[in-house]
Amino acid sequence: MVALLAESMLHSLDPFVFEFSPGLGPRWYGTAYLSGFLLGWVIMRWLAISGRIPMNPRQVGDLLTSAVVGVIVGGRLGHCILYEPHLISHFTSNFPYWGVLEIHKGGMSSHGGVVGVAIAVIVFARREKLSILAVGDAVVFVVPWGLMFGRLANWVNGELWGRALPADMQANAPWWSVKYPHQLESFVAIPAQLEPLRAIAPATERMPDGRFIEWMIATNYDHASAAHDLVTQTIAPVLTAYYPSQFFQAIAEGPCPLLVMSLAWLAPRRAGTMCAIFFASYGVLRYATEQFREPDEGVAMLGGLTLPMVLSISMVAVGAAFFALSRKAQPIGGLVWKPR
Repeated sequence: MVALLAESMLHSLDPFVFEFSPGLGPRWYGTAYLSGFLLGWVIMRWLAISGRIPMNPRQVGDLLTSAVVGVIVGGRLGHCILYEPHLISHFTSNFPYWGVLEIHKGGMSSHGGVVGVAIAVIVFARREKLSILAVGDAVVFVVPWGLMFGRLANWVNGELWGRALPADMQANAPWWSVKYPHQLESFVAIPAQLEPLRAIAPATERMPDGRFIEWMIATNYDHASAAHDLVTQTIAPVLTAYYPSQFFQAIAEGPCPLLVMSLAWLAPRRAGTMCAIFFASYGVLRYATEQFREPDEGVAMLGGLTLPMVLSISMVAVGAAFFALSRKAQPIGGLVWKPR
């Protein structure tokens, strides 16, 4: 659960939906991706059956299978290449043995996923002798659902933090801000910040700094512990409040592009129009929400811009290219248009 405080949220969500045994069970991260794929399949199947896209239900199933592979491979490789290149040469003696395959630990690039899906669309359209632009339009129309679920999974995992709120807002942080208990790990080097916390630890638990921090974090996550509420209330004031950037990006990458595309598709339009709208709107909105997200550690800034910002600008350019291509394409039906 998320502890709701008077001034902020304290993140204490469990990444597992449930556990068969410690560390073994379905995670919300994978469940989010699965939900996005299933919902995309349902919507595209309806579009195909109603004649609103130039595909039949069988082709929709084949396309979604290819898209799943594209998202997973492209998203993971994109993350490893752009953000954690050391994973490419990281091998262990434990399953899955290679850092690139450690997808259960999180780490997917949405930009990489888009590239993976684009390749899948091109290969599929050529194999089925369909218009690449028309197939692309159908895919981008359902992509926002997966992007939104993915961002919500980032929230559950407590990853991709937002930027810290300004100093003048920290003393009375707003209710929509979020604090992360894992920040306690950094307090080992700051004894002064540990003093107000030590007072709540039972005498038998007043151990050296490292073990004390572990006890604090474990107790915060152990909702059955009698000390849980006391720990939650005590650690909150000493934690930093951050922007909930995962929610900002979930809205910006999900409902917003979907609404714009739906309005544009009410009436007949030319093939490629949805691709143009999706890439342009995603790029603009992603760039805007990156203002509230903490830059990825170890990833170089380019002229004051984070790597996601640069990639988002390039997606706006891709949207402009699709718009130019769509001007020469044939008009096709809209969402409210019923085929004869």
